[in-house]
Amino acid sequence: MLPSLRDGIFGEANPLELKIRRFGELTLRELYDILALRTAVFVVEQHCAYQDADGLDTAALHVFLTEGGGIAAYLRVLPEGAVFPDAAAIGRVIARRRGLGLGMEILSAGIGAARERLGAGRIRLEAQSYAQGFYEKAGFRRCSEEFLEDGIPHVQMVLES
Repeated sequence: MLPSLRDGIFGEANPLELKIRRFGELTLRELYDILALRTAVFVVEQHCAYQDADGLDTAALHVFLTEGGGIAAYLRVLPEGAVFPDAAAIGRVIARRRGLGLGMEILSAGIGAARERLGAGRIRLEAQSYAQGFYEKAGFRRCSEEFLEDGIPHVQMVLES
């Protein structure tokens, strides 16, 4: 297991800070930075034209790590019933810089937020197929056949309590 990145891996000059906010608690700057990061990766980098502002952000917990005032990693957690009838949902998992453990750090925080703040027993997500191994390391297991979402292969995965 990687040590927590909030424990100084990046040094004291830019310590990571975990933030968990409901939509109405986000500052305008935080909202802008979150949407800009999601668009940069999921729309521009992945060449995928889709509606990122899907109406679910207002029901979500926004879980993110900041570093030096910017968003270092992000995901959103939705309550049971918002996406899946039988589980909370995690989505839009992203790290600005890859290969540093930020993805696992934010995923762990998102699982904790789903359990502690939403009382989630079961958590589901739709993972891009190439990332299945990443989610398996956090305890998720594949529970669907592969399917295309916006032209990208995905699988549904679940984490039981």
